[in-house]
Amino acid sequence: MGKWIIAARLKTLTAAISPVILGTALSYHDGKFHPFIFLMTLLAAILIQIGANFANDFYDFQKGTDRDDRLGPMRATQSGLITPEEMKTAMWLIFASAIGVGFYLAYVGGWPIVVIGLASILAGIAYTGGPYPLGYHGWGDVFVFIFFGLIAVPGTYYLQNGSFTNTALGLGAALGMLSTAILIVNNIRDMETDIVTGKKTLAVRLGKSFSQIEFSILVTIPFITPLCMWWNTKDNMSLLITLFALPIAVHLIFQLISKSGRELNKVLAGTARFLFIFTILFSFGLIL
Repeated sequence: MGKWIIAARLKTLTAAISPVILGTALSYHDGKFHPFIFLMTLLAAILIQIGANFANDFYDFQKGTDRDDRLGPMRATQSGLITPEEMKTAMWLIFASAIGVGFYLAYVGGWPIVVIGLASILAGIAYTGGPYPLGYHGWGDVFVFIFFGLIAVPGTYYLQNGSFTNTALGLGAALGMLSTAILIVNNIRDMETDIVTGKKTLAVRLGKSFSQIEFSILVTIPFITPLCMWWNTKDNMSLLITLFALPIAVHLIFQLISKSGRELNKVLAGTARFLFIFTILFSFGLIL
C-alpha cells in the first residue's frame, strides 16, 4: 500500500477536506446539520482529490513533465513505483467510486449536485490531461480557486441546507484563495523544470515576483471574511479566533520570499497546514 499512499499525496487532501468542513460548519451555524451527509460529502471530496492526484501523476509522466531532476516529492509513476497502466486504471476506479458515492449525494441534492460532481471529475482530468490541459496553460490558479472554493463550500452548504447563500460564496472565496496559494508555492518551486518542459503556469508566464505578491495577497485577504461576518452581526465574537492564524500567514510570506528550490517543499507543506488551521478556527468560530 505504500506506493499508493505516495501516489495519493495525503498532504494535498486538506484542500479537499477543508471546504466540506467549513461549508458544514456554516450550515450548523444556520441551524441545519446532517452527520451522514457530511461524511458522504467528505468521502466524495477525498475520492475526487485522490483521483485528480492519480490523473496528475499519470498525465505529467506521459507528457514528460515529471523528470528525474524535479524538486518536489517523489511521483509514483515517474519513479517506477507504479506502471502507467496501473495508475490509469486506479484513476478510473477512484473516480468511479466517487460517482458511486455521488449517487447518494445526487439523491439528496438533485441536479445541481450532479452537475457539480461531474464537473469536478472532468476538471480533475482536464487539469493535466486532454488536448488542452488547464494546468499547462496558466489556468491552474483559476481552476483551483473555482473548484476548491467557489464550488466546494457552497456545494457542501447546499447539501446540508438545501440553498445557496452569499455567505457560503464568501467563505468559498476565502478557501479558494488559500488553496490557490498552495498551488503558487508548487509552481514557484517548479519554474525551471516547467520552462524546460513547456508547462506555462502563471509563475512561468508572469515571473517569480508576481507569484510572490499573488501568494501574499491570497493568504491575507481571507481574514477579511470572518471580520466582515463579525462586523455585520456584532454578536459572534468567536469568529475572531480565526485571526490567531494570521501570524502563520505572515511567516509563510517571509519563507516564500527567502527560500528557493527544495526548501520550498517545507513552505508548501506549511501552506497546506495553514489552510487546515484557518478552516478549523473559522469553523469553531461559526459553531461556538
